[in-house]
Amino acid sequence: MTVLALVLLPSLAEAHPGLPGHTHGFANGLLHPLTGLDHLLAMTAVGLWAAQRGGRALWLAPLSFVSVMALGGVLGMAGFGRIPFVEQAIAASVLTFGIFIASAAQLPLKASVAVIAAFALFHGYAHGAEMPATASGWLYGMGFVLATAGLHLLGIGLGLAAQSAGARRLVRCTGCLIAAGSVYLFLTI
Repeated sequence: MTVLALVLLPSLAEAHPGLPGHTHGFANGLLHPLTGLDHLLAMTAVGLWAAQRGGRALWLAPLSFVSVMALGGVLGMAGFGRIPFVEQAIAASVLTFGIFIASAAQLPLKASVAVIAAFALFHGYAHGAEMPATASGWLYGMGFVLATAGLHLLGIGLGLAAQSAGARRLVRCTGCLIAAGSVYLFLTI
């Protein structure tokens, strides 16, 4: 049983397998962010960090991620060159967001949005580039964007609830766990 788990574990982190049929339709787009460890960690982390920052970051952080991710998806679908180190950048996003949450980083809002947007471009591009030429990615993309926004909202909700309960330290500990999760992602690239 342990051997089977170790064999299957890398597939959990491999969120961008490029398998035909995997990127078709609204339902696949909606489910995909909920099935990859990188998505669950990065998208929830954006929401947690936004909640930690508060103010305009509550809506600007997730909006910038979703918008730039969609742009990256379109660039990938259009065959816009080849962006190197996409998987490494996605793992780095998990590490960075985890560290920012763990340290309760208070970067200027513009800098925060720039970091989020830069990583969002890689997340979107990875999915657009894996889209088969015969697939219509728009329905898949709509589901993907909706699920991503939902994970951001989950992170915001958890972050705000923890703050209300006086558990800011729990949010910071969660940031440590998110950053630790990136180590696994780096090892499985």
